[in-house]
Amino acid sequence: MTTTEAQAVPDVRRTAAAARTRHTLGRILVTLARSIAILVPVFLVATFVTFALRSLSGLSPARIQLGEEATPEAIARVESEWGLDRPFLVQYGDWFDGVLHGQLGASWTNGADISTLIGLGLGVSLSVAAFALLIGVVAGFALGTVAALRRTTWVDRAVTGFVTLISVMPAFVVGIVLVSVFAVGLNLFPSAGYVPAEQGFGPWLAHITLPAVALSFDVVADVARQLRSGLVAAYRENYVTGAVVRGLSPRRIFFTHVLRNGLGPALATLGLKFPSLVGASVVTEWIFGLQGFGRFANDSAQAGDVPAVQGVLVVSIVLVVAFNLVVNLVLARVTPAAQRGV
Repeated sequence: MTTTEAQAVPDVRRTAAAARTRHTLGRILVTLARSIAILVPVFLVATFVTFALRSLSGLSPARIQLGEEATPEAIARVESEWGLDRPFLVQYGDWFDGVLHGQLGASWTNGADISTLIGLGLGVSLSVAAFALLIGVVAGFALGTVAALRRTTWVDRAVTGFVTLISVMPAFVVGIVLVSVFAVGLNLFPSAGYVPAEQGFGPWLAHITLPAVALSFDVVADVARQLRSGLVAAYRENYVTGAVVRGLSPRRIFFTHVLRNGLGPALATLGLKFPSLVGASVVTEWIFGLQGFGRFANDSAQAGDVPAVQGVLVVSIVLVVAFNLVVNLVLARVTPAAQRGV
C-alpha cells in the first residue's frame, strides 16, 4: 500500500463516521419533531379539560372559606376576589399563561402558592420514584434476560412464576412487610419520614429505600415480562439464524442483534411507569410517613381545593409528556427498527 493510499484510509473512515453521526442526529431530530407534534396538542387539550373540571365541579372557594350557610352576597364577593365572575375563556387564558410561566395559582384553603406546595411534595415523590424505577429496571432486565436466555427450561418457568407472584402483590402490603422486617425487626432502615439529599446522601438513601422497593415490584414484573417476550421474539427472527450460520458467538449475537431488537416493548413500558410511580403512591406514602406528591393530591381532593387539584393534574400531564418524549428519543437511538423508520 502506498503512502497516499494509507492516508486515504483514515479519511474514508472519518467521512463514514461523520455520515453516521449526521444520520443519527437527523433521526433523533425527526423523532423529536414527531413526538412534539403529537404531545403538544395532547398537552393543550388535557390542560383545557383540566381547567374545565372546575366549572363542572360546582365547587367554590366561598363554600370552603365561609361554609355552607354563607349568603349569596358573601359568595359573590369572594368569587369576585378570586376572579371567578369573569368569562370562562378569560379565566382559562390567564390560568394557562400562568401554567406556561410555572405559576399554578393559589390554594383555596390557605392561599398558599400551589407551585411551592407541589414542589415540596414532588421532590419527595421524584426521589422515591426514580429509585424505584432504577431498581425495577435493573432487576427486571436481569430477570427478563435470564428467562429469555434459558427459555423453555426450569429457570424460565421459575422466573415467570416469581414475576407473576410479585405482580399481584399490592405495594402497601409489601410496604407493611418491609417496615415490619427491616425497620422494626432488624432496625436496618428508618420506618418513616424523609430527609432531603442536601442533608446527607446516606440518610436520604436510607429513608427512600424501603418505599422505593415497595413500589418497584410492579416495575420489575412488567419490565421482565416485556423484555423476555421481546428477546424471545427476536431470537426467532431470520437475521439471528443467519448470524448463527455465519458462526458468530452467542455473546455477539445477543448484544448486537437480539438485545437491541428486543428492547422496544420494555422501554415503551417505562414511558408509563415513571409518572404512575410519582402520582399513584398515596397509600405507600401514608405507610412510610412521606409528605409526597400523591398524598398532596389526595389531601387537596378531599378538601375540595380545585386549584391544587388542577395543579396536580398539570404536573402529572407534564411528567407523562416529558417522560414519553425521553423514551421515544431512547427508542430512536437504540432500536434498529426505529432507526429504519419502522
